[in-house]
Amino acid sequence: MSNDQYAVLAELAGGFIHEIKNHLSTLSLNLQLLAEDFQEPETQRERRASQRVHRLQSECQRLVEVSNDFLRFARIKELKLEAADLDKVLEEMTDFFGPTARAANIDLKTYLPADLPQVSLDKELFKQALLNLLLNAEQAMPQGGAVTIQAGVEPARLQGQDAGGNGKCLCLSIIDTGQGMAPDALAKIFQPFFSTKPSGSGLGLPTTRKIVEGHHGTIDVQSEPGKGTKITIKLPALTPQA
Repeated sequence: MSNDQYAVLAELAGGFIHEIKNHLSTLSLNLQLLAEDFQEPETQRERRASQRVHRLQSECQRLVEVSNDFLRFARIKELKLEAADLDKVLEEMTDFFGPTARAANIDLKTYLPADLPQVSLDKELFKQALLNLLLNAEQAMPQGGAVTIQAGVEPARLQGQDAGGNGKCLCLSIIDTGQGMAPDALAKIFQPFFSTKPSGSGLGLPTTRKIVEGHHGTIDVQSEPGKGTKITIKLPALTPQA
């Protein structure tokens, strides 16, 4: 499929989902009014009706969340890339995610060299990709654990990683001590709508990969049941002149 064909299909799908969300809003509003009618149920029949209304409200909210995830996935187009310091972006993300990590009993550690080269980033989209990965790590550690973020510089070996023109790439790793994944699940994690979580939309990692590839980078996942997961992102390093 060409880029133009993909853009048309993505726009069509986005419009379709937007229309569905409009109907969901109407449905949710009416369910809210119905829930208010059963706010103080007096009979067994009214209590059952109240439970069913709340169940429908939860399903509507779930559909809205899946719709929003799909829109984010479908509408990632041209990225607005600019030279950026990855360490500053990571500092902002760890500050943002820190309260969530502490509440989940997760020890969040960051190891970054002081002399990291700049990379070309669409900062907001890249933060979204990082947040997807951190939330996945949190969900893989329901009893708590550790997340380690580390970075370094490597020779660029893969096509597209030397967009900075200096033969180097910046290697970013996010390592968790979570449940890990079996090989059959690991092989499917970048397929849209595949999820190992009952409440997952299956679009978080495909969206993350799409964002990383939009930065001319690569993403790799290593995981083993009971031993955690390591996600490695490689991005082209910029020369000082760039």
